[in-house]
Amino acid sequence: MKFLRTIHAEDMEDIATGGAILGTGGGGDPYVGKLMAQQAIKQYGPVNLVDIDELPDDALVVPVCMMGAPTVMTEKLPQGEELINAFRALEQLLGRKIDAVLCGEAGGVNSTTPFVVAAMAGLPLVDGDGMGRAYPELQMVTFTMHGVSATPMVLCDDKGNSLVLETVSNAWTERLARAATVEMGGSALLAFYSMSGAVAKKAIVRGTLTLCSELGRTLREAKSRHVDPVQAIVEKLDADVIFHGRIKDIERRTVGGFARGTARFEGVEEWKGHSFRLDFQNEFLMAERDGEILVTTPDLITLLDAESGLPVTADALRYGLRLKALAMPSNPQWLTPAGIELVGPRYFGYDTDYRQYFARQP
Repeated sequence: MKFLRTIHAEDMEDIATGGAILGTGGGGDPYVGKLMAQQAIKQYGPVNLVDIDELPDDALVVPVCMMGAPTVMTEKLPQGEELINAFRALEQLLGRKIDAVLCGEAGGVNSTTPFVVAAMAGLPLVDGDGMGRAYPELQMVTFTMHGVSATPMVLCDDKGNSLVLETVSNAWTERLARAATVEMGGSALLAFYSMSGAVAKKAIVRGTLTLCSELGRTLREAKSRHVDPVQAIVEKLDADVIFHGRIKDIERRTVGGFARGTARFEGVEEWKGHSFRLDFQNEFLMAERDGEILVTTPDLITLLDAESGLPVTADALRYGLRLKALAMPSNPQWLTPAGIELVGPRYFGYDTDYRQYFARQP
């Protein structure tokens, strides 16, 4: 099998940073995920990143991720053993050896958790994920649109508890797993969405982990060259800066396993005199400027520190932070009717249809 590259502990810095940029404010604390992955790689060896086309059609591919409210994850740190326990338990349930690990979502801790399992299991890691960003619910993956079942699923917690789910739909998987996660203390580690190599070749968002690495490197190199790091990310992602301002009010609460809230900004410099509002449910879902809806899910909204360019997650929002808001186009799979039904603004309770921000004129 031909590998794209070998990932060492020092490479995780860029990957974690890039994952947090793509994570649209969610997916957990990238710092926590980076440390987990670095520790696993140092102990068990580097991880080989593989293109999905290198795997045979009959290969067994399994994603892993962390579930719960990001605000809880920063206080209830996973040890890493929970992930491999869920992975091995699912392997036993399936009755055959898993051939490769896959990333469930590109965001914060969940862009790095697959490296923990790949290192500990000695398996290749597929260069891709199920979102191309982060979303708050388990059924919100491209796998769902390709008929892949989330179950059997194994959830594990830091106390040694494990739970196996078999459900009638991926939406029911989310409901039951969310309830279990709340009882497990607000966060859990899980293995799910087992699929064949043939299905994975159609169902995944390709190249995500390579993009995470490139974003992290772009940011690092921009700072070393003393050029505008935010502009470097904008150019890399073909994104737009949609606001520059300070947080003047932040409302955030943890409800039902989600961090829900609203951040309000007042403009500075070129945006002085303008206002900006950002609604989130773990991830940033809708942006308004001067009272008008500007960007909605599934297009990506991310926040970068105005000076350093570092991504700021929803759980890290604080009064007075000076940030730049970016909008980025989503993976085309999300712009289909099935994609909009899964992750469009109406699903999250917003009384508006998806409006395509990136319908740019030539």
